[in-house]
Amino acid sequence: MRIFSFSGENEVEKVMHDIGVDPYGIKIMLPKASTFLIRLSAISNIAANILKQEMLSLGGDVAVARGVLTGKTKKTGCLIIGRPNQLCSLIHKLRLQPFGLHKLADDLDKNIKKYTRNNFIMPLGRGSLNFNAKTYIMGAINLTPDSFSGDGLYSIKASDYPNLALKKAEEMLRDGADIIDLGGESSRPGARNISTKEELRRVLPIVKKLAKNINAPISIDTTKAEVAQAALESGAQIVNDISGLRNKRMVKIVARHKAAVVIMHMLSRPVNMQKKIAYKSLIEDIVSWLNNAIDSAEYSGIEPKKIIVDPGIGFGKKPEQNLEIIKRLTDFKILGKPILIGPCRKSFIGRVLKAKPQERLIGTVAVCVMAAERGANIVRVHDVKAVSQAMKMAAAIKNNAVA
Repeated sequence: MRIFSFSGENEVEKVMHDIGVDPYGIKIMLPKASTFLIRLSAISNIAANILKQEMLSLGGDVAVARGVLTGKTKKTGCLIIGRPNQLCSLIHKLRLQPFGLHKLADDLDKNIKKYTRNNFIMPLGRGSLNFNAKTYIMGAINLTPDSFSGDGLYSIKASDYPNLALKKAEEMLRDGADIIDLGGESSRPGARNISTKEELRRVLPIVKKLAKNINAPISIDTTKAEVAQAALESGAQIVNDISGLRNKRMVKIVARHKAAVVIMHMLSRPVNMQKKIAYKSLIEDIVSWLNNAIDSAEYSGIEPKKIIVDPGIGFGKKPEQNLEIIKRLTDFKILGKPILIGPCRKSFIGRVLKAKPQERLIGTVAVCVMAAERGANIVRVHDVKAVSQAMKMAAAIKNNAVA
């Protein structure tokens, strides 16, 4: 099931065409589509006909394949078109119907509630994150010598390395960061793994230093269970796992520490994630993958209210696919979790602007503002000040208020 809002006739017309709707039917239904849209993958023709009649009786509509009317198909995809109050009435009606429609009613009810949910409050060890109030900024500090963006602190090799990291974190917080994310292993395309010992040597002193000196939540960007455990024991409160909790030990550690976690979608691993990129349907595939990861995490004891999802901009995606993810970010609201997006200085921005990593600030700012408008709850960036100012300006315009 996919739920999305109207974003232009071209997209809706394409969805109807993919379902197999008769061209004349598309012409009739397209003007109705500027409301709430729900796409179902495949239901029986009998159920589809009942669904269409019930929605028509409520003033909405359901687009179905032409074969439903001619009897040439047994199953069809559907596009339900209606306002929220019509969908509420539809759910009530379907609960009284046979042919599996009562189960569809339950699925619709559950997914609509998740899609429309905005009251995310995430308790942490110290304080909480109230995602109702604003889009949070996660300031990323690379503790690596080989950061693709050229800002890896570890490359400085200075004796006061921990103090430099603290100074950087304090600067980010003054500039508007709400969370500090520390990463000791590069995740750039083609990057190779480092040892657990080396990653601990890079990140653990910084986690301890920051935990004693700042009040903001600390996130540890790692795929290693041992690093996550050491960081959580030293004061971190969030695990940012780009591998999407594939390591079962990581799941147990996050659950045991009652930590918050970012589950990110990525094809394969950084070393080869850009070599073979194939999706049957980009957004639907990512949503399905994340949904399975959420179910597995919750089943294993991670608290549902402490899960954040990240569609993984730049991780096993082509430039056009990264743009599509941002454009359709609201589709990920069906997961019912806060959404994190990490576009900072990524190569797709460079492709669009023909710019090197150090020249991608304005592109990054534009992506962050548009992502926030489409439902991003956290943006992960290096250039905190510029992004924070842009987000404040956008919020002022949206709310017609000067803070």
